[in-house]
Amino acid sequence: MPRVFIIATESEPIRKLRTDLTQRGLDCLIVPSKDGTIEQITGQSPGLLLLDANEVTIGSEIWELAQRTRQERQIPIMALISREQINGFDFSTGVDDFVVKPCDATEVTARIKRILGQKEHIDSENIIRCGDLVIDSDKCEVSLGDKPIILTFKEYQLLKFLANNKGKVFTRDVLLDKVWGWDYYGGDRTVDVHIRRLRSKIEDSTHTFIETVRNIGYKFKEL
Repeated sequence: MPRVFIIATESEPIRKLRTDLTQRGLDCLIVPSKDGTIEQITGQSPGLLLLDANEVTIGSEIWELAQRTRQERQIPIMALISREQINGFDFSTGVDDFVVKPCDATEVTARIKRILGQKEHIDSENIIRCGDLVIDSDKCEVSLGDKPIILTFKEYQLLKFLANNKGKVFTRDVLLDKVWGWDYYGGDRTVDVHIRRLRSKIEDSTHTFIETVRNIGYKFKEL
């Protein structure tokens, strides 16, 4: 099982969470959200980052580092957030899932294993070719005309799901269910944001892959 980095101050609740997750079969390491965080993340190979959103705020140095790690190594991110943060938290900023504090270790474990299981499933499939676009699942890499394309984990999942179902139209709700999971909280705006980002990275004047189906959703173009 890949190691989970819990990026948070080593308080009693965090130590208990690590112990509870370890007892449930996860390999966990607490990484303080201040001194030494950057060195530990860049120097090791986490399988998932579990961020305390009360400490690692959007736009902070550690947040930006986590996002770069997520993009470059296809490493998913889960956030621990307080109930007061739910309404104001931007779930389109690069978080694959979240859990509300105080959190139940059984729920956290289930969510982590689901995300890691999705990633392992993606990694086990073959190369998909769509014209100049190549999705190499063994390496979790995407290229367009031999030029590497850097995607976040969820952008990668979304692209791969659509490319595996060329010509099929999916509503935003279905895409949320298939890519984010039925219990995702962020809403269907998340799909639009990720589609827009995907298009900005893989489409240009000579390449069009994702089509909008008015009043319904999206489909991957049959090439």
